[in-house]
Amino acid sequence: MRASSPFLCFLFFLVFSHGAFAQLFGFGGQSAWQSPRSFAGPRGCRFDRLDALNPTQRLRFEAGTVEYYDVHNEMLQCAGVSARRTIIEPRGLFLPQYNNAPSLLYIIQGRGIKGITFPGCPETFQSFQPESEQILTGTAESQSQRIRDEHQKVHRFKQGDIVALPAGVTYWCYNDGDVPLVAIQVFDVSNTANQLEPRQRSFFLAGRHLSGQQTYETGPESYETGPQAYEIEQQAYGAGRQAYEAGVRPIGMAPLRGNNIFNGFDTQLLAEALGVNAELARQLQAQNDPRGEIVFVPGGLRMLRPSRSQEIQQQEFEESMQAQEQFGESWQGPYNVTANGLDENFCTMKIRTNIDRPSRADYYNQRVGRIARVDSQKLPILNLVQMSATRVVLQRNAVITPHWCMNCHCGMYVTQGQGRVQVVNHQGRAVFDGTVRQGQFLLIPQNFAVLKRADPLQGFHWVTFNTNQNAMVSQIAGKLSTFKGMPLQVLMHSYRLSIEQARRLKFSRRNEYTLFTPRSPRTTLLDQ
Repeated sequence: MRASSPFLCFLFFLVFSHGAFAQLFGFGGQSAWQSPRSFAGPRGCRFDRLDALNPTQRLRFEAGTVEYYDVHNEMLQCAGVSARRTIIEPRGLFLPQYNNAPSLLYIIQGRGIKGITFPGCPETFQSFQPESEQILTGTAESQSQRIRDEHQKVHRFKQGDIVALPAGVTYWCYNDGDVPLVAIQVFDVSNTANQLEPRQRSFFLAGRHLSGQQTYETGPESYETGPQAYEIEQQAYGAGRQAYEAGVRPIGMAPLRGNNIFNGFDTQLLAEALGVNAELARQLQAQNDPRGEIVFVPGGLRMLRPSRSQEIQQQEFEESMQAQEQFGESWQGPYNVTANGLDENFCTMKIRTNIDRPSRADYYNQRVGRIARVDSQKLPILNLVQMSATRVVLQRNAVITPHWCMNCHCGMYVTQGQGRVQVVNHQGRAVFDGTVRQGQFLLIPQNFAVLKRADPLQGFHWVTFNTNQNAMVSQIAGKLSTFKGMPLQVLMHSYRLSIEQARRLKFSRRNEYTLFTPRSPRTTLLDQ
């Protein structure tokens, strides 16, 4: 018994620490049935009419563009979500900022580097001066001078990545690739992490931002991929950069009316607080900086980070470990307990995962398509963000089973192709019935039934942003569905069917899950 006492103490420590981490970071402390959100929409939100949205406001900067989906749209306000699309040209730096609401970022095209500064976390990336440059006097001051730079970890991302951004955390982004970086970002402004008004607010640590009221409708083809589109973008960006250098603002750009947070402080007091002179403090306030939120870095951004090959090896290792966990080859407890028995440190959490690779799909059918989901079990930081995402690739003419989201709203962004979508409310009335195209954003409210079919020529690819870290979906037909779980007699009397009709209804798609192969136009439910 005495020999087992240390083991019992260690076990008690693990249980206690798990509870403490769960309370601090929300790990395992909330079931998928509970909502982390507060209702932010005005009274009487009924979602009687849904629309496939295009961006309504475009803000041009020195090295990129930010496009906002209508922040005044009633359905987005009722759901408490906000969306924007960002395009950063090569060698463009998205300046540091933080937001009042958590968000998920999906990389549509390109690659780059993102830095997230977590408060209280150490600067684990350090570089030192060469020995020949050091002044070896033996004093403590000289030893501190040996460090050339130090900063928190930077993260490399690429096309198909989902990146999680908690509320209030500073982040920046840099495009080190050869093509424009395109990303769609969805904010959950009704999340309890947001104690301000239910709208998205960005707080800038650098530069100045555009806050003009100039809005306009952009068509669904406002951004396309491919060499021709890239050449057009490069010409536009080049012209814009020349205008900046000449001191002329391009036609159609809103005036610079917003400032970063340093601009509101007294210059002398700011200088004293930061330990710098007044001139440097005025430089931080960026009162004469016309570049906007995305700036061009002429010589490229240089920082301390592992080589690209080392980063790729690390990513491949992390993805292989995640795949093993997904298929049950290693054990992970409810509080993200790893093999060594320790909780994942808040400062070293993964912020990204790729959901675009076919090998990462949760369901794959070569003829129909694939589905990949990311929730708090696969990416624990989503317990902080309290959102999740789903990537769907639907082949031509394929149909996704009728379903509804049980515990969240779903924001659907089309990345490629187009498809027909029907959304039905609690009264059995279609509140949306139309085609959703590339670049459009469609909100699907909680519990509203939805049915989708891919275009016969282009297919239908999209990513869904869910306002719950563990989104739950109820499917009507196919394997593990509502119909499959009901007795035949219930189906017979519910719909006044014969026993043969009830069997046909229940077992017609018995060998298919979620994604259905196309049938004859006469038998499909979406026959036009």
